[in-house]
Amino acid sequence: MAEIVRMPKLSDTMTDGVVAKWHKKVGDKIKSGELLADIETDKATMEFESFQNGVLLHIGVQEGKGAPVDSILAILGNEGEDISAVLAEEAKKSTEVKEEVKPETKKETTSEKSTAKTETVVTSSATTISQQQSTNNANERQKISPLAKKLAEDKGIRLNTLKGSGDGGRIIKRDIDNYKSNGGAPEFVGVESYTEEGVSQMRKTIARRLAESKFSAPHFYLTMEIDMDEIIKTREVINTVAGVKISFNDLIIKAVASSLRKHPKINSSWLGDKIRYNSHIHIGVAIAVDEGLLVPVVRFADGKTLTQIATEVRNYSAKAKDKKLQPSDWEGNTFTISNLGMFGIDEFTAIINPPDACILAVGGIKQTPVVKNGQIVPGNLMKVTLSCDHRVVDGVLGAAFLQTLKRNIENPVLMLGAYSI
Repeated sequence: MAEIVRMPKLSDTMTDGVVAKWHKKVGDKIKSGELLADIETDKATMEFESFQNGVLLHIGVQEGKGAPVDSILAILGNEGEDISAVLAEEAKKSTEVKEEVKPETKKETTSEKSTAKTETVVTSSATTISQQQSTNNANERQKISPLAKKLAEDKGIRLNTLKGSGDGGRIIKRDIDNYKSNGGAPEFVGVESYTEEGVSQMRKTIARRLAESKFSAPHFYLTMEIDMDEIIKTREVINTVAGVKISFNDLIIKAVASSLRKHPKINSSWLGDKIRYNSHIHIGVAIAVDEGLLVPVVRFADGKTLTQIATEVRNYSAKAKDKKLQPSDWEGNTFTISNLGMFGIDEFTAIINPPDACILAVGGIKQTPVVKNGQIVPGNLMKVTLSCDHRVVDGVLGAAFLQTLKRNIENPVLMLGAYSI
């Protein structure tokens, strides 16, 4: 008997899926557990295995196309089985659902399900100029030879700026060839153009989640400068003995985890009618990819060594770029770090990543004159900005956390124990 394989919900935020690749074709025999298709969710491209045995009788979503969760992905059954009744029943259900939807909702749904496409529109200013010239000719009845008119349109020259040297003031080819404007420079003719691309599943989710965070959580921001001289020296020493290259971001993750242990109220979540204070420390690390931002999670970061943190973050980065992150990789964060220092950004503010109550925005290390022991000397400063959900965290709590973080980074020995590397 024919069985419908529906578009699976592969993440908690997934509403639509795009078939990146079919590994089977209509007529193929399929066993339970065999790879059926690659499906692009809002966060990654994931392999989808069949849960049934049978012959692939129908493909409901073509490669590169999208469909809502629970819609028909494929139909499996016996070879040669008639599936027209199954398709008709599904079409009937779909029609009934559509009739219950209000017109306004229909418009939204159609817009959301539209497939990505690129449209280019080009408007030449020469066309506008030509239209203006036609108006001028009608009003002023300028005399111009057909060749001169064609040359003027091609060069974007406005006829009302010309004086003809032909009989009766007629504009001729010589007038076009000798025309100069803007102090002798030829008149510039620009072209207006743009492209439009459909919104990807990942970008839709980013837009929805961050909008919900920004407009529901009352953000406030605390910025602090941190002296990086000692951590720079410490990193140089660590990298002479560590088996993995340790980055400044790895050290910051370690420092944040150590600081959260002393300030558990920062490591919290707003749940509407209650606040959750997490005893475990799972730090989300924002990683940029072509289509947006992914936040895999370093679990129990306070208990891991720098080498373990560095290895984990590098593995996540590689998987993110290949769209191989799994739901277990990005779920469960209790605090998030977003670092743009490597891109030359001095400081910025970040939007809180739900369900966290706080996110730390990390800027670059900048050489700056500083005063030490009454003397002006070269220094290395880094600015960090803590975004806080005021429903959970007050200003004093946020400030105390940043003070501890500053102390840990400026005195690395306080956070690095005997087994920290």
